[in-house]
Amino acid sequence: MRVFKPTYREKGGDIRTVKKWWVETRDHLGVVRRFAGFTDQKQTETLGRQIDQLVGCKASGEPISLALSRWLEGVPVKMRQRFAEIGFLDAERANGGKPLNEHLADFKQSLSDKGDTLAQVDLVVARVRRVFEGCKIVVWTDISAERVRHYLSDLHKKVSKRTVNFYLSAAKHFCRWMVKQRRASESPIEHLDCVRVGVADIRHARRALEPDEMRRLLETTTVEPVRFGISGPERAIIYRLAAETGLRRNELRSLKVSSFDFGCCTVTVEAQNTKNRKEAVLPVRPDTMMQLRKYLAGRLPNAQVFTVPDKTAKMFRADLEAAGIAYVDESGRYADFHSLRHTTGTLLAAAGVHPKVAQSLMRHSDINLTMSRYTHTLTGQEAQAIASLPDFSLPSKQSQRAVATGTNRRNLAENLASTGRKQLITLDSIRQATPNGDNTTAILNEQQGATADSFRIRKPALYPTELRAQIHSCQRPQL
Repeated sequence: MRVFKPTYREKGGDIRTVKKWWVETRDHLGVVRRFAGFTDQKQTETLGRQIDQLVGCKASGEPISLALSRWLEGVPVKMRQRFAEIGFLDAERANGGKPLNEHLADFKQSLSDKGDTLAQVDLVVARVRRVFEGCKIVVWTDISAERVRHYLSDLHKKVSKRTVNFYLSAAKHFCRWMVKQRRASESPIEHLDCVRVGVADIRHARRALEPDEMRRLLETTTVEPVRFGISGPERAIIYRLAAETGLRRNELRSLKVSSFDFGCCTVTVEAQNTKNRKEAVLPVRPDTMMQLRKYLAGRLPNAQVFTVPDKTAKMFRADLEAAGIAYVDESGRYADFHSLRHTTGTLLAAAGVHPKVAQSLMRHSDINLTMSRYTHTLTGQEAQAIASLPDFSLPSKQSQRAVATGTNRRNLAENLASTGRKQLITLDSIRQATPNGDNTTAILNEQQGATADSFRIRKPALYPTELRAQIHSCQRPQL
């Protein structure tokens, strides 16, 4: 490597020296290459050493180190493109300095090739573009964690924490794609954490419809006029199927006549139309399937079943108002179209369905999502749960035994007091009245004015074997 200042001859014949220093080195093929440096000699020497390291990695076939990758990201675009022309760099890494809009176009195409739906692709790309435009980022080297964090903090003043996390996840997805495609060495925002979301942070909390509310909604919608190009009976079938199966709006829109198996009472959603990209085969109630059979009679197998609009909020809200159901309840929870999916999870829990089965029907990867977000409490369930608790006003077993002992004592004393003649009692009756081994005299004294002569205590009856033994011994049994 050699650092020098080139000279040139002016028209008048004078020799001049350029202001910038230059670097002269040999590439991996032994060809001499010259690169313009800086006006400072030290900076130019540093540039020459970095170029020599890059040549060494190319000649030895070793991967570029992390420090050298970071240096390349800060190199001007023209110099990086020349490195690619010479063969120092791959074309992907050389493009790291081109505008992010061009990278976003490639990222969008990559998501489409992977199989994501068009709506999902547009949503992710729009979120990434909004973050970069808000941070005033033009090229990859402009991205910094501090700028992104500051922008998301300001964005939280307008949207919820969950939405902020969606924007951050989209931006991190794009940066990971850049690293995977070897257009960048590392993601500058990978270490940023999402904001913790609590129940109080959900701005558009949904609720589940009560069973009676669902019946009123279906009865009213059936006789309602056409809205958004959909007749009342068709809307009623859509609402019923959504509440009984938990199908989402896009999944309902993708259904065809061939998606229903009327023999097995199931509906199949293809993998490309589900959120988790897995085929879903869900059971359908027999009575609902009979209604669908009548509704789909005479249609071709490939015909679309439902005409579901992109925006179902206004349509569903109009039907709620017609049925006299509040769109927002007293707790500030909303009843929109997606609330029908919440209704599915809630009714499954109310019916005593095992949580694992409910998770499978809802097609959730996490059981906490099924039980915490999509399961709500119906009216009267809390009161029924409290009523099922043990009655603490009843006496304990110890108190019951004490009451029984006192009752037996009083009954025996009252019997003795009610007659003036001698009473014939047995030791067994006294033991029954005194299960804890109390003194017999204590019971007798409860009879006011009673004396020992007033009683004849009979011994327990002898068993036959004992009686025969006394007869053989010529002894008269004593009473």
